Amino acid sequence: MTYLLGIDVGTGGTRALILDESGVVIASATADHAPFASPRTGWAEQDPDDWWRACRQAVPRALQDAGLQPSDIAAIGLSGQMHGATLLDGAGAVVRPALIWCDQRTQAECDELTTRIGADQLIAWTSNPALTGFTLPKLLWVRRTEPDAWARVRHVLLPKDYIRYKLTGGLATDVADASGTLLFDVARRRWSSEMLAATDLGASLLPEAMEGPQVTGSLTAAGAEAVGLVAGIPVVAGGGDQAAGAVGMGIVRAGAVSATIGTSGVVFAATDRPALDPKGRVHTFCHAVPGRWHVMGVTQAAGLSLRWFRDRFGSGPDDGRDPYERLTDEAMAAPAGADGVLWAPYLMGERTPHLDADARAALVGLAASHTRGHVIRAILEGVAFSLQDSFTILREMQVPVEGIRLGGGGARSPLWRQVQADVYGQAVQTVAAEEGAAYGAGLLAGVGAGVWPDVDTACQRVVRVTSEVEPGEAQPVLARQYEAYRVLYPALKQVRDALEVKR
Repeated sequence: MTYLLGIDVGTGGTRALILDESGVVIASATADHAPFASPRTGWAEQDPDDWWRACRQAVPRALQDAGLQPSDIAAIGLSGQMHGATLLDGAGAVVRPALIWCDQRTQAECDELTTRIGADQLIAWTSNPALTGFTLPKLLWVRRTEPDAWARVRHVLLPKDYIRYKLTGGLATDVADASGTLLFDVARRRWSSEMLAATDLGASLLPEAMEGPQVTGSLTAAGAEAVGLVAGIPVVAGGGDQAAGAVGMGIVRAGAVSATIGTSGVVFAATDRPALDPKGRVHTFCHAVPGRWHVMGVTQAAGLSLRWFRDRFGSGPDDGRDPYERLTDEAMAAPAGADGVLWAPYLMGERTPHLDADARAALVGLAASHTRGHVIRAILEGVAFSLQDSFTILREMQVPVEGIRLGGGGARSPLWRQVQADVYGQAVQTVAAEEGAAYGAGLLAGVGAGVWPDVDTACQRVVRVTSEVEPGEAQPVLARQYEAYRVLYPALKQVRDALEVKR
């Protein structure tokens, strides 16, 4: 039996997952990271060596739980949080804490890039607009505000690729993760010489960008000793967390789409071409599958909306069940459409489609007759409406949506699955191994090791659909409610602007 290891460097922790050649998860383990530092409002930093510490803890635990020998692992795949700026000096030491994906300090750099290069030219060169989450604005911020630190920088890596460096000694990344830097020519699957020239950055700063299943190196003796494995195990490029997670759900061919509700919400559509939105409302990135791309819309506070309600207003009497089950039980007592209550889920601003970091959430349409159940149902529906905004853009772009698979918390709740089917107007599916990016990284490792000839074959053999929900009788009600939802953002922006004028 062949065993594969997927490692996912998340925000909250690093996860190690071991699967066999039939796709069965044998064991997994997670080691938490220290909470990210926020020296100022909107800043978010992590210590890359804390990621490495967590990796050194998670991998041996998973191996022990699996009851395997170190030599049983045939290949390793990597995934992780995207966009982080990990800065190394010439000796490979970390120069400063990494600015991670949710850091918002770089608006001035984004504005300057957009003004000097032009919004249209940015999209032509990189397929994306300048956003504060991306890596390039972070590099420019460090260069501008911390010149002494910047003078020491010789290498720039993404978070998972720092783990690769510690495991293999090599400097490499994958094309999907590189797509989120604003330094990558997504259409041509290479670093953008135009962006490097426009920002006066040297190509030597950047690692080699490779396809997801390609082998980037092998475990060194030091790397193997650190994680309890044996030297020589191949390590493949892998993918950024969204691309690797999509592989794990079988979202690899054009027409296949996933809707994942975690803290944020993501609509991920695989494509066979670099489909572009001229307005930059969705991201266009390379897929972890060679020769494929993907379009991605993001809701900042999807599952966070329900967690916010739970944390602020409770989840009802504790009867031993998951608190989210109790909340959705309350929501089931309210009718579809929540008797006119609408939730705008802009607790952390919004990306798709508004690109507005200052957008704010709102409950609209409340009356004295409404209950907690109405509010919870409105939250479930409002999050689905926010993801429907991404599906609306996909239709405008003529990106096919032939099947939708659900992931995250939105896939575990029967009510939320039905709400999504009704809002999207299409059947939705769930898969057996809902294991996230580490699982997809393991599949990519298997392709790199020759267990499967390509990613399509890997997914055909191991990804299994376990349920399907068709749209129900509530679909017309929620279609009307969605049209009302689309009026919310412009109205809320008008209110916000009026309040700012009065300050």
